[in-house]
Amino acid sequence: MAASAAFLCRAGARQPLQPGVLERLSAARECVTRVSRWRWCLITSCGLHSTVYDPNEKTFEKLLIANRGEIACRVIRTCKKMGIKTVAIHSDVDSNSVHVKMADEAVCVGPAPTSKSYLNMDAIIEAIKKTRAQAVHPGYGFLSENKEFSRRLESEGVAFIGPDMHAIQAMGDKIESKLLAKNAEVNTIPGFDGVVKDADEAVRIAREIGYPVMIKASAGGGGKGMRIAWDDEETRDGFRFSSQEAASSFGDDRLLIEKFIDNPRHIEIQVLADKHNNALWLNERECSIQRRNQKVIEEAPSTFLDPKTRRAMGEQAVALAKAVKYSSAGTVEFLVDSKKNFYFLEMNTRLQVLHAGKVRVDSGIQQGSEISIYYDPMISKLITYGPSRAEALKRMEEALDNYVIRGVTHNIALLREVIIHPRFVQGDISTKFLPDVYPDGFKGHELTESEKRELLVTAASLYVAEQLRAQRFLGTPRVSIIKPDASNWELSVQLGDTTHSVIASCQGSTFLVEVDGIELSVTGEWNLTSALLPVTVDGNQITVQCLSRDASGNFSIQFLGTVYKLRILTKLAALLSKYMPEKVVEDSSSILRSPMPGAVVAVSVKPGDTVVEGQEICVIEAMKMQNSLAAAKTGKVKAVHCKAGETVGEGDELVELE
Repeated sequence: MAASAAFLCRAGARQPLQPGVLERLSAARECVTRVSRWRWCLITSCGLHSTVYDPNEKTFEKLLIANRGEIACRVIRTCKKMGIKTVAIHSDVDSNSVHVKMADEAVCVGPAPTSKSYLNMDAIIEAIKKTRAQAVHPGYGFLSENKEFSRRLESEGVAFIGPDMHAIQAMGDKIESKLLAKNAEVNTIPGFDGVVKDADEAVRIAREIGYPVMIKASAGGGGKGMRIAWDDEETRDGFRFSSQEAASSFGDDRLLIEKFIDNPRHIEIQVLADKHNNALWLNERECSIQRRNQKVIEEAPSTFLDPKTRRAMGEQAVALAKAVKYSSAGTVEFLVDSKKNFYFLEMNTRLQVLHAGKVRVDSGIQQGSEISIYYDPMISKLITYGPSRAEALKRMEEALDNYVIRGVTHNIALLREVIIHPRFVQGDISTKFLPDVYPDGFKGHELTESEKRELLVTAASLYVAEQLRAQRFLGTPRVSIIKPDASNWELSVQLGDTTHSVIASCQGSTFLVEVDGIELSVTGEWNLTSALLPVTVDGNQITVQCLSRDASGNFSIQFLGTVYKLRILTKLAALLSKYMPEKVVEDSSSILRSPMPGAVVAVSVKPGDTVVEGQEICVIEAMKMQNSLAAAKTGKVKAVHCKAGETVGEGDELVELE
């Protein structure tokens, strides 16, 4: 997979394969490898085939990237290697983004909302004319699968880096692609093959198909504009939210409805095709770990497929590519049930999101970057590779432990927990993995008794190391309220609702720490300014991150991916702390606060209205996804502090009940 990705990036000016070569490779397990600076070889069971990238061959002089974030950065880096000048487009809030700084030129195409910037074809065409770019790379998302954008570029004489317009039109529209798939004898999901006009028609169609159903955007992708409905009410709500998200993300609010395949796997087949009607498939990616229909973890190969099913899926993917005269790299997505029956889902007519590497990070941000409410919340992609699945997972676990992110919340804890979960390790997964394993939501890693002791002794050692450092000033001892020659430190360490008695003593860089009667040896460099703290506890190597600490003994420590709050006090301070007044906890049931930064889409109540528990109060759009916020109890609306169109921050008060 990693080599294949490199081939696609580097071989933009490759020699064409002879007719029939791609066809002969379709059933093989391929490997692409670099044998010299400019030559790449495709090794299969059928033989060895090579292609050459000639650095002297004429290429585009200037290319515009109609995207943002990590994919824009990825394209710019490749262009720099090929000597092609780049143009970045950006919204006003993205003016200091990494992709803007990396490009040779940058043009602002509008304000923050995607409909006014990254989906604004008029502004992007004007930027192309202004900069005299000869070609456009659309990345993924936004206009990457928009037939009208491809048509307009063609009319301007500008090359579109991707498949032909007819393929985008055929496969970029879920309704048309499903009809074409049927004609190509590709397995499809039962459902309504037309455009759903309104909520009433959606309910009628859903009843005819039979619940549950999937409502999805015709021009969508990436989990945007998708809702599962189990009854009439959810169908009406799903139609409303899906059409609004589709319009916001893709500029197209058309929807379709099909039968929801419960508990399936999501598996994709990579295809390559040329203009001689040759096509091949390059095996699969398992994308079943999803949240809100967005992929969280991908892996290749799938642990589920057998050679017969893999071949059948690959052959149907190739049949579909040939049916639409496809000529580029693409991805055909399938749902696969427990009996290995598979159904066509959609085809991505663009660059694939994921490329592999031994340990690789793809990101479009840097220190000081802003994660905006207007766009996808992805911070980065972390990719690991290994000769075996176990080794690739081990590398992923270690990389996540050493991944440092500050200033924003993130999902490292969830990612780490998934890859070590017994079901995932055994390959027992489906698209329902997350709701099945975490029915009440993910709460973080649950510490075993030995892991809890490791955390407690490490935290105590950090506390003592900090106190010892505070006793010295420019290397010179100074007076301390705690005796510097104290052989033992008697501490009280609170973790969650439990307080533990801890005794620590220091011997150079090693601490002997006794917690609840069990003594452990803790060794480390104790560089408190370092983001990462490698520690050895009784011979077991662990990595922790001390995110924060204060004079009151409060520590936030990231351990095994999860952040734990601890309070460490001397025994005397702990005895005296019970006399300190406690802060009164706010009654949150009467106040609705925004759970995240976002834009208010709709407010459904006004002062004086009576609401019941669970009733929708307002809708917040964040990261191109709409979220319905409901009342936590029955009551009368006292005040409304927001209105549609306003931007709110995390924790802002939206509605107050009496």
